[in-house]
Amino acid sequence: MTAPALRVADLRVSIGRKDIVRGIDFSIEPGGTLGIVGESGSGKSMTVLAATGLLDAPGARVTGTSTLNDQKLGQVELIGASARTLRSVHGNGIGFVFQDPSTSLNPLLTLGRQLTESLETHRRLSRRAARTKAIELLESVGIPEPEARFDAYPHELSGGQRQRVMIAIALSCDPGLLVADEPTTALDVTTQAQIIDLVRTLQHEHGTAVIWISHDMGVISQVADEVLVMRHGEAVERRSAIDLVTAPRHPYTRELLAARPRLGKAKPTPARPDATTILRVSELDVRFPIQTPKGRSHVHAVDGVSFELRQGTTLGIVGESGSGKSTIANALTGLVKPTGGTATLEGLDVLKADNQLRRRIAMVFQDPFSSLDPRMSVGQSVAEPLRVHRLPAGGSRSVRIDELFDLVELPRDFIGRYPHELSGGQRQRVSIARALALEPDIVILDESTASLDVSIQSRVLELLRRLQDELSLSYLFIAHDLAIVEEMSHDVLVMQRGRIVEHAPADEIFGAPKEEYTKQLLAAIPPELPRSLNAHPS
Repeated sequence: MTAPALRVADLRVSIGRKDIVRGIDFSIEPGGTLGIVGESGSGKSMTVLAATGLLDAPGARVTGTSTLNDQKLGQVELIGASARTLRSVHGNGIGFVFQDPSTSLNPLLTLGRQLTESLETHRRLSRRAARTKAIELLESVGIPEPEARFDAYPHELSGGQRQRVMIAIALSCDPGLLVADEPTTALDVTTQAQIIDLVRTLQHEHGTAVIWISHDMGVISQVADEVLVMRHGEAVERRSAIDLVTAPRHPYTRELLAARPRLGKAKPTPARPDATTILRVSELDVRFPIQTPKGRSHVHAVDGVSFELRQGTTLGIVGESGSGKSTIANALTGLVKPTGGTATLEGLDVLKADNQLRRRIAMVFQDPFSSLDPRMSVGQSVAEPLRVHRLPAGGSRSVRIDELFDLVELPRDFIGRYPHELSGGQRQRVSIARALALEPDIVILDESTASLDVSIQSRVLELLRRLQDELSLSYLFIAHDLAIVEEMSHDVLVMQRGRIVEHAPADEIFGAPKEEYTKQLLAAIPPELPRSLNAHPS
């Protein structure tokens, strides 16, 4: 019988006196896929980092066994291995693809150099042979014009293309095991589907074993043969993907499945027919100058976009990466300067506004950890816009901060804490409190729940709905998860390459889309029932 690509037994991780991971056992066969799922803090990534020898936390202690069986390297015990042994394993026997390719790729090096580095180190290829192999890899993962892209830098590619490059780097030395840690979390549905299909195809071509870590049960059910469900550092259930999804045994597994957003699961309350228009955007145009090999050119990020937002309603904006969704948000908040068009808030031009008008539009970003200053307490972060605008006039700033924390359902004793002391969901609540500090009429939510696991995500969405009802807020809701857009939105704007493809009430967009591109977006959503990789190879 073929030995498992990786066998882990009684894996335990402790930091100081705290046990983080307790007694994890699993194995993965060559060509198979193990999905590891659970909420933030469940120990998913910690388990795999410890098992593969990548854990580098001060005071961390790892026990148990983790045995890699690789055709090139033979049998290697990873726990307790020397730094030299791990250097020979990482990239050569085990490839890694992490969540955010923009932070995994070196912004100062070309894509080609980052690809050839491992080829020259592990496979001892010459500079010319490594270049040829790197271009072949870029082509194999679907990068257009691979020879031209070889000399490009990461910032010149879209998010989906950067993730494809990360996959090419991870597979460059034909490792027997690929670790994919939330590789599609920040991607739109069509790009996510393409990445899943790409990994599946490459896996079947090379016989690579895959460990796929995710908080999304929908994605896990599509990629995994077997699923390990983790909670509080322990494995609560381990079964085949089909059995887990169709007949979960553990209550926590049932909670995860129930919390997963699904099309048709919930629909928003129809907007009041008498709701007045609060924001009118007309022929909005944004262009960015770029330098190309042929000289200076422009990227038309937003091309003649027009829409209206009504008081107390939510307008969802969807589309692939690079469609112009976030550029619209940045233009309305003054983060980028549009080249044309108007945006009026109750008759006043937002694009030429002073601070007094701009404060009526607030924004909540995707990653609350990077949008909050780590050197400031969360209370100071919420107080900052109040201090800048010298508010509240004649009132107590500390009382206002207390009110804001109450509004987003955070304990007041959190005010003195720092961002790293809070969970992802708690940090996003702080970001929402900061956005509401100046009592805006419009809140722009730019992928504001994309980085959260499904159970926390559902609670944040419920908070947003409650705040909209209580404060009569109008939302611009930008997201790549169409099930969440359906749940939150009254109207939906579908964008492609900077232009509006379709604009209609949410029930029409999701119930009877008219445009082919909208239908493609809906078709790319992972189906609810699992698909076996072995039964359905690409």
